Formats: sequence, C-alpha cells, structure tokens
Amino acid sequence: MPMASHVAVPLWLLLPLIVLAIMAFAQHFLMPSVRWFFRRRVREVIQEINTRLKIDIPSFKLTKREVLIDRLFHDPYVQRAAENWQQETGSSKENALRRVDQYAHEIVPSFNAYLYFRVGYWCAKRLAKFLYRVRLGYSDNQALAAVNPKSSVVFVMNHRSNMDYVLVAFLAAERTALSYAVGEWARVWPLQGLIRSLGAYFVRRNSNDPLYRAVLQRYVQMATEAGVCQAVFPEGKLTTDGKLRAPKLGLLDYMVKNFDPNGERDLVFVPVGVNYDRVFEDRTLLLKQSENSPPRGIFFALWIASKFVAKNIAQMAFGRWYRFGYACVNFGAPISMRRYTHDTGTDFRSLSDDGRHEAVERLGQRVIADIGAVIPVTPVALVASIFVQNADKSFSELELKFAVYSLMTRLEGQGAHLYVPREDQDYVITVGLRMLTLRGLVSEKNGLYLANPVELNLLRYYANSIAHLVNVADYSAEKITPVVPS
Repeated sequence: MPMASHVAVPLWLLLPLIVLAIMAFAQHFLMPSVRWFFRRRVREVIQEINTRLKIDIPSFKLTKREVLIDRLFHDPYVQRAAENWQQETGSSKENALRRVDQYAHEIVPSFNAYLYFRVGYWCAKRLAKFLYRVRLGYSDNQALAAVNPKSSVVFVMNHRSNMDYVLVAFLAAERTALSYAVGEWARVWPLQGLIRSLGAYFVRRNSNDPLYRAVLQRYVQMATEAGVCQAVFPEGKLTTDGKLRAPKLGLLDYMVKNFDPNGERDLVFVPVGVNYDRVFEDRTLLLKQSENSPPRGIFFALWIASKFVAKNIAQMAFGRWYRFGYACVNFGAPISMRRYTHDTGTDFRSLSDDGRHEAVERLGQRVIADIGAVIPVTPVALVASIFVQNADKSFSELELKFAVYSLMTRLEGQGAHLYVPREDQDYVITVGLRMLTLRGLVSEKNGLYLANPVELNLLRYYANSIAHLVNVADYSAEKITPVVPS
C-alpha cells in the first residue's frame, strides 16, 4: 500500500506545533549563542571597570541571584528566625519556609554589570544632564582616596527626590557601582526587574513582620560583610517639607550589629548631600503633609504629569525653558567605623539590644549631622530663604542683592558649601530669582519683587533645604547688613 504524500493537520493543532518548534530552536540554538555573547560582554565590562574603579566590585555582587537566594534561605540565623516565627504564630514549618523563600526572592537583587555600566550609566547621565545643570560641588577627595579599597563603603544621603537615585549613581559611577535600598513603590512590573538588575534591593519600610525583618537584616549583613558598596537614605522617605528629617535606624543597625573593629574589612559611611533648584515632586510632597488631603488616583496623577510635560514643552517652544536649574551633589569626609568604635569605646557586638539601639541612635545623629553639613546651598534655596523670612516685603533688585550677599557671607563663615555658578555671586541671584519668577513663586511689578502669598509653602519648602545650616530668622530685611562683594 503506497505511503500518503500529505498529512492533514487541523489549523488549531498546527499553530501550537509551529510555536513549540520555534521555541525549541531558540532554546537549543539561538539562546546559547546569545548568552555566550552577553557573558563575554559582561566579562569585558567587569575587566575594564576593575582596572578603572577605585573600589572593586566584590564577587558577592557578581554571584548569580539564585545562589544568593539559596544562601540566604539556608542561613542559620534565618532558619532560627523561621523556627521562632513558627512557634510564636502556631503556623506550620512549610508556611514559615515558604515565607522565607518569598522574602528572599523579593529582596535579593540580580546585578548585571553590562546593564549598569553601559546602559544604566548612559541613561542616567543623559537624563540628569537633560533635566538639570548637574554639578559636583564639593568632594573631600583626599579623605575619599585614603579609604581602603577592601572596605565596605556605604553612601548615606539626604532624600529630596526620586531623582536622587539617578543623580548620585551617575556621579559615583567613576568610583563604584552602588547597591540602593529601594522602597516598595518600585515593586511594579517592569520596573522591579530593571531595578534588581542594577543591583538594588527592595525594603518594606514599615514592616512589622519579625520574619521579614530577619531575612532583610541577614541579607544586608551578608552584603556588608562581603564588601558590597551600598547607598541608603537614613531619613527613610522623601522629605515632605524640605527639611532634613530625623534618621531611621533600621539599616544602620543591621550594618553595625555584627561589625568587628579588628576584622578584615572596615565599614565606612560616606556622607552625601544633594540639593536641587527644583524638585519634580515638590507639590505632591507638600500635599502629603495635609491630613485632609483626599486620596489621588492614577488618572489624577496622569493628568498632573500631562500638564507638567505640556507646560515644559510650551516653554521650550518659546525659548523660556532653562532646564530645572542646578542639581548639586557634595561628598563629605568618610566616617570609618573602625576609628569611630575606637574613639567612642563602642563595640556593638557586646551591647544589649537596648544599649545597642542607644549607640546606633548616636551614630545616626552623627551621620545625619555630617550629611546636613555637606548639603549644597543652591541659588533657589538662597533666594527663597530671603523671601520666606520677608513674606510681606517688596524688594528692589539692589535690596535683594544686599540680602542675599549677607546670607551668603554668613553661610560661608559657618563653613557651609555654597554652589556659586560661574563663580559669580550676581549670577546666583539672577538664576535663583529667574526660577522663582518663572514658576510664579515670586511676582514682579514695577521693578519690585514680592513673595506670592499663595505659594509661600512651596517657597518655604526650598528654603527649608538649608534651614539646618542657618537660622534664617536672623536674615529678615530689618537685620540685614549690606555686604557688596568685591
């Protein structure tokens, strides 16, 4: 009986067969080549940056995510925490381990060196420079250069905007790859995958689950002990009123809890101060201060964002767009925990829980104070400070210059780090006033400038960024001594 030359297959069966064939071809022939290509590119990037960076990327950061998750899951401390949670809640062992696995998968990042240094760095640089006049104002280069490359370095910074992540990562990329502690807001698809691949780990800021805190604590300790360079915001959340907030001590406590002053690695905190002439989220942050503010949905957020974009496009079209002013970052003198524990006679490992919490609180206050000392004084903050303290006064241009010059002189005398663009004090006032008048925070009529009473809270938000550096009450119009720069 002759063989049939054709086989009839229904279309509903043929299409899945074609898809499966394509997937099999890709898996066995295309994907190995693609993986080999990217592995080679990653190795090239790592080899390049290891010779260029002052702080090497530790092997822990380059370990596969699945390996780190498995290591964290089976860590003795985490396993004991799971047993304690099981006993306290009366839950099953399977449920406790399932939670541990869930938390480990949620926290552990998957760092990709190629994506970080080739894609992420390029995007961060372009975005930051497109939106702001980015400046590195002050850096204690001598002290930073003296940090042992084998130290565990933690950049600690104030938190004014979600742009902080982009700005500091871009400016620090010549030194190291930062591993950020990122809040829950970023755990949305597809953002969370991108953030993990850039080396960040997620943190539930207000979790009361002791098992979650145990898993997070152990991961932070493992990363710190392995020398992973991290970046944390001691304030925890964005400042809603512009002021430097009191520190949240959780991550600091995790890092120093097992610190051995005589161990192989020192633990070094590098204070970072960030300030902007304009913060994208400023009005939204001010709304959060009001308890009576109604909840806003996604459509409201999209509407506000659309208006914001449209307004800036219109300003570009008419030549009135000056980006968003200056974004300035300062790097202060590092705090060596080896030296700190020696000078204060503190060994965190030997303290009781209460004693350690008190010691960490003192450390947190020191860290916040050092951050505050290096927060840049930007043009908008200077000019806004004068208008806030003289809300009912109209200034001529000359009077405003006298007021700002006096404030600048006294700030410099106190050791504050002023960013003076073009090294021209007149230009400081020009760009600061221009930004405020363009936004309607300050009005101008007949050559006189007056704070817009409707926008006084927003003016105060920018003045508050340097309020910890100086008591602006001393600079009311009646108390100003004119100081004209030479």
